[in-house]
Amino acid sequence: MSELLESIQTQAVNGVITDAEIFEAHVGGKLSVGLRSPLDTQRALSIAYTPGVAQVSRAIAADHAQAARYTWANRLVAVVSDGSAVLGLGDIGPSASLPVMEGKCALFQAYGGLNAIPIVLDTKDPDAIVETLVRLRPTFGAVNLEDISAPRCFEIERRLIEALDCPVMHDDQHGTAIVVLSALMGASKVLGRDMGSLKVVVSGAGAAGVACANLLMVMGVSDITVLDSRGVLHTGRDDMNDVKVALARRTNPAGVTGSLAEAIRGADVFLGLSGGVVPEEMIATMAPDGIVFALSNPDPEIHPQIAARYAAVVATGRSDFPNQINNVLAFPGVFRGALEAGARRITEKMMVAAAEAIFSVAGADLALDRIVPSPLDTRVGEAVAKAVALATEASDTSVAGG
Repeated sequence: MSELLESIQTQAVNGVITDAEIFEAHVGGKLSVGLRSPLDTQRALSIAYTPGVAQVSRAIAADHAQAARYTWANRLVAVVSDGSAVLGLGDIGPSASLPVMEGKCALFQAYGGLNAIPIVLDTKDPDAIVETLVRLRPTFGAVNLEDISAPRCFEIERRLIEALDCPVMHDDQHGTAIVVLSALMGASKVLGRDMGSLKVVVSGAGAAGVACANLLMVMGVSDITVLDSRGVLHTGRDDMNDVKVALARRTNPAGVTGSLAEAIRGADVFLGLSGGVVPEEMIATMAPDGIVFALSNPDPEIHPQIAARYAAVVATGRSDFPNQINNVLAFPGVFRGALEAGARRITEKMMVAAAEAIFSVAGADLALDRIVPSPLDTRVGEAVAKAVALATEASDTSVAGG
């Protein structure tokens, strides 16, 4: 039995969580507002509210930049969703998406030391979403877009980046891409492969698939083929939206057409982000010592035990298997670093710095069943924040404030 397969079998049987535990943990929500100082005396009350607070408000009115020092805005992330593409659940609407957004906010606090508030919007209109967040801008320091369906997510993120003078990131796109890049760095290192020479197949041309392909190209991976539900993206197709057309022009150097069966043959890397089932026979046609990232949740495209029969490295998005590709490795540190450095934008340079920081934390512990650090590793958030802040400070004034 291979070391990887044995690790998968061992980890899969650990820790059964019951429905009762899950629902009990969600009673009343997962978040609350806490006080940084007690209000148990008249003096404390007078300082925190009237009349003392008026002094602070006057100072901010005279110099709006003081809000960053004297309010929580500069350490507050708005976690925003319309509930249109939630996990593997699909379009479940704003109310049903709220537990997910609360969970995201909890992760910001636990792994980034940042305050975060969930904002679920009862609209799918990009104009309304953008206008709402522009009007709310004085309240927060950054925007984490979450679970907004493609292709609207691309437009909404682009317009918010243009309209707001603060970091904006759609985590389903870029958080995923950062951790995937880091994981591929780790897998390449363990296998002694040159990442730039890998032949990569990306199944899924939605938010995550597009962002992953783009960031891998930034890092010099040139042989990438992307597929959507209708097959390989190529320049001969006339049924693609503008995002897919642009991606088709930059990928698929061999001019492959057809389905996943054609694209995956001889590939070094399979990156699954589509939710569809991938037959064992297709994985068997990959190049020897392949890399399989089956990241759909809750059900991977192929069970890792099956994929491990053919691939040298297997990763999923689940915590009950080794090599979990989890965005929590990226987004808390990315936003913390950006906010601490006064960034107005989150750039590709900052994303690459984040991926390299995650990879560096894994360090000497890299193995076939540990290509990324554990999501519980407290070193990750600190390392990512520091790397992102340094990348921000090295950028021009259109990125960093000041």
